[in-house]
Amino acid sequence: MRCVRLRSNDGSGPAARRVFLSAQWRYLTMLNYEVDPGMLSQFVPAGTSLDAWNGKTYVSLVGFRFLATRVLGIAFPLHRDFDEVNLRLYVRRDHAGELRRGVVFVREIVPKFLIAAIARIVYNEHYIALPMGHDVALGLNGAPSITTEYRWRFGGRWQRLGAHAAGRVAQPQPGSLAQFITEHYWGYAKQRGGGTVEYEVTHEPWRLWSDAQGSYEGDSALLYGARFGEVLQRKPDSVCIAEGSPINVLRGTRIA
Repeated sequence: MRCVRLRSNDGSGPAARRVFLSAQWRYLTMLNYEVDPGMLSQFVPAGTSLDAWNGKTYVSLVGFRFLATRVLGIAFPLHRDFDEVNLRLYVRRDHAGELRRGVVFVREIVPKFLIAAIARIVYNEHYIALPMGHDVALGLNGAPSITTEYRWRFGGRWQRLGAHAAGRVAQPQPGSLAQFITEHYWGYAKQRGGGTVEYEVTHEPWRLWSDAQGSYEGDSALLYGARFGEVLQRKPDSVCIAEGSPINVLRGTRIA
């Protein structure tokens, strides 16, 4: 797996001039579901192909905290700290002998209209703004545990994803499903009229809590369609809770 080390986040150096967004992503809760690759083909952008772990194809429902957010170095009032929930799949691209593992978003939810609008305009990502909330509880008195919940209101109903883990944070085992899920450092988005935009997301490899268990509650077909709705009603095939880190989203490039 390719581990991308954190670039400077202080506005210095040539890499910083390419940063579109900087933030901290914290307490990433990932419910992972094995799916038939055929149901994902329509979402794969030109120039990429589906990525798989041990021959298995996955989608993930992910909730996390977006903190200390800056867009083009600017911290917009009331738009620095918020939640995000996204449904994503995994793709890969071979570029000049380099394997770039990335994600494609089926839908992304934030509570801030401005954030959703910027992402739609700049990257053509599928963001919507909805009422949201969260709870994150860390173990007290040194107990190494975490409990998370992310919720959003759509169609007059609250939906939730949450997880619990007991154990200390550690790097995932090399070659494990957890490493595959958490170490994709590129984003790909289909563009209006055809073509694909590729952008890099840089951060340190994340440490995970062990023995995570999680679930989703809600009518997912309302938001994601009938086929994804069926998938998300199942028990997840795996659950990851990542500690998170500072991140940079670099400016996108059209590739196809």
